Amino acid sequence: MSLRLLGSSALAVLTVGLAVYGGNQVLRVSQMRTELETMEREIVTLRSKADQLTRTVQQLRTDSDAMEKLAREQLGYVRPGEQVIRFPPTGRSAPTK
Repeated sequence: MSLRLLGSSALAVLTVGLAVYGGNQVLRVSQMRTELETMEREIVTLRSKADQLTRTVQQLRTDSDAMEKLAREQLGYVRPGEQVIRFPPTGRSAPTK
């Protein structure tokens, strides 16, 4: 076997190896970019939610009417002497017998 043929074979093997390795790395970079974009969208959503919660906390600290509304709607609080009438949720039909 000639030295030239051996060198060409080694170069071909090296080229194929680099192509396979490089192809895998390109695929991995593409996957990482997709993950990054997903995480960036999630960060925007979470920041928006955090801002909303900050505004709610500030409102509850300064506005007694907001605190009462929250207590009534979410905790079911009522004042002495009040009667509460609850209606079924809309969009659901009453069961028929």
